Amino acid sequence: MPRKRHTEEQVIGVLKEADAGFAVDELCRKHGISITTFYKWKAKFGGMEISDARKLRALEDENRKLKKLVADQALELMVTKEVLSKNF
Repeated sequence: MPRKRHTEEQVIGVLKEADAGFAVDELCRKHGISITTFYKWKAKFGGMEISDARKLRALEDENRKLKKLVADQALELMVTKEVLSKNF
């Protein structure tokens, strides 16, 4: 079965249905997700509103970009040190 990416809105919608009293196994079957996926979503997005989830996504994206930038700079610094050490 191919993996399907759910939006934050869909995830929070499923969690709100569970909060409203629907059975977890029925919700999972209805939305085509595993129970494990449901509880991972609940751990990550539980109690959030859609705007909170969007902010979280933006922060995760920014964090990913900053980590890449730091890694690139560290690599450049390492290469520069290596070149300078060979010249002397």
